[in-house]
Amino acid sequence: MPGNVFRYGAWRDGPDPLAPPYDVRAAVDAMGERVLRGDSLRDALRDLIRRGPRDGRGLDSLMDRARRLRREALRRGNLDGAVTRARQMLDQALAAERDALAARRDDDARFHEAMLDSLPASVSQAVSELSGYDWTSDEARQIYQQILAGLRQEVVAQRFAGMKQALTDGDLSDVSAMLDDLNDLLGRHARGEDTTDAFRDFMERHGRFFPDGPRNVDELIDSLARQAAAAERLMRSLSPQQREELEQLMRQALGDGPLRGQLAQLTDNLRTLRPNLNWGRGERMRGPGDLGYGDAASALGEIADLDELIEQLGQDHPGATLDDVDVEAVERQLGRGAADDLRRLRELERELRRQGWVQRDADGLTLSPKALRRLGQTALSAIFSDIAGRRGEHDMRDAGAAGDLIGSSRRWEFGDDQPLDVVRTIGNAVRRRAASASAATLPVRLEPEDFEIAETERRASAAVALCVDLSYSMYADGRWGPMKQTALALSHLVATRFPQDALQIVGFGRYAQTLSQGELAAIEPTIEKGTNLQHALKIAGRHLRRHPGAEPVVLVVTDGEPTAHLEEDGEAVFWWPPLQETVQATVREVDHLTRYGATLNVFMLGEDDGLRRFVGAIAQRNGGRVFSPDAADLGRYVIDDYVRARRGRHSH
Repeated sequence: MPGNVFRYGAWRDGPDPLAPPYDVRAAVDAMGERVLRGDSLRDALRDLIRRGPRDGRGLDSLMDRARRLRREALRRGNLDGAVTRARQMLDQALAAERDALAARRDDDARFHEAMLDSLPASVSQAVSELSGYDWTSDEARQIYQQILAGLRQEVVAQRFAGMKQALTDGDLSDVSAMLDDLNDLLGRHARGEDTTDAFRDFMERHGRFFPDGPRNVDELIDSLARQAAAAERLMRSLSPQQREELEQLMRQALGDGPLRGQLAQLTDNLRTLRPNLNWGRGERMRGPGDLGYGDAASALGEIADLDELIEQLGQDHPGATLDDVDVEAVERQLGRGAADDLRRLRELERELRRQGWVQRDADGLTLSPKALRRLGQTALSAIFSDIAGRRGEHDMRDAGAAGDLIGSSRRWEFGDDQPLDVVRTIGNAVRRRAASASAATLPVRLEPEDFEIAETERRASAAVALCVDLSYSMYADGRWGPMKQTALALSHLVATRFPQDALQIVGFGRYAQTLSQGELAAIEPTIEKGTNLQHALKIAGRHLRRHPGAEPVVLVVTDGEPTAHLEEDGEAVFWWPPLQETVQATVREVDHLTRYGATLNVFMLGEDDGLRRFVGAIAQRNGGRVFSPDAADLGRYVIDDYVRARRGRHSH
């Protein structure tokens, strides 16, 4: 329309509605990369929320802001300002009174001066002794009266935000009536009575004293309890002398009427209803100025709120979720932008769960099977990308060489690694030569088209045990990540390309244990000493025997010779250098696997001479092979050897 003026600016009402959504899959991949580098799965998940997925605005940044505000609150001023202010006002009143007395020449004036000179040094005691003093100066009288009246106003107004007008008018009857009704309401609520109607009636009569508009009795209690706890923390934060001075001043300010008893009863009720609030902790506050009672209690209440918020943002207790963080408290303490950041993090956590990337257990968030499959796929893709440049692939039309020869053969093709059929190969060369003009020429020369390979009956499946060393040296020497990547990649390869195979991952330190894909991703190094290969091979043997029709394959990844073995009672014995009993027990398990027909290939990491001698000896007994790859090449070696080994040991 003509005359209309439109202005455009930055969006200021909450999160940007045009901001792109979080790339949840990219967040999962980022976590996966950390796990494959050897980082803790729990730490990777935790850091995603703590650091934020893309812009660093996670829980850590919110916590840093809360801690900064807490430090600033501690430097806001000195807590004994109420006593200091009372002393200043008393000094002003006494100075005005002395000036008035000095203008008089009668004995009464000299007597009053003597009374003033003999006042105790304590502010509260001086104020008490002056309660019946007949002031000569009207200005002095007004200043003195304001000492207690002002403190009374601060004490009550600190507890009830809507009391200012009533206290200004000096009429405390409405305040007293409200406190009677409030204590009655809280007492009934503490006894477990239904206070819904009573709360509604209370707010109808006294709602003007509570401008924050609590919606139910629990919200009313929460608000009042925080204020009361702040007042209690103020008293605990003062020195004993300061506390005594302020308590005496407060008793005088509240007088002998019902108000003092009503406030004490209210504090007791609130402490009973909210015992988990920090009622007794003091704080050391320092600053350039002196804070009055209300300002000091307000600062301590703010610090208490920040402490609670920092605890929520810490997410340190078991089962913690972002839903535990009070968004309203974040907005109240840190601002709207911080609350929007928290809402986005909540959205990310919910989206991770909704899309099935994470799930919750007793210890918190963990990767779901879906995410673990993607993690395995990532690990396998990284290994295959390395293999692709080193070895060509071809279509395997034969059944492989994992079984007996079936009597047939076929022409060799580039990339075939099956055994040659020597008789047919030579025969092809001879027949080709006989058909040529130079039939009498010797020797017979072989051409690529002469070669034939022997076809065998392929085994339908393989039983594979991957035994991985979990000793602390694997972590300390940077082999933990490659070990995890290798095991996860092999697990994914078996699940997706060789589902007929049976893979079991066995981790061994002082003891051995079977590991699921999720357990493998989450496992973290420990400082417990021991390399119990004997226990791992025993578990591997049980796995192979459960699949008697499959090709038995055992792959071992380790960086140290065996230093532990199981006794008959099942307890592990560790010793360094290795005991003869440990070596013998491990070799017995190797012999069991050898008699069963299992291929045992060892991937030796590091340059340990003892390990080199040991694995060389067991390779000779078993007929398996020993590899000594760099940690970065471990995955390529293991995957390649698995594909070869599952075809049968005769292919080697």
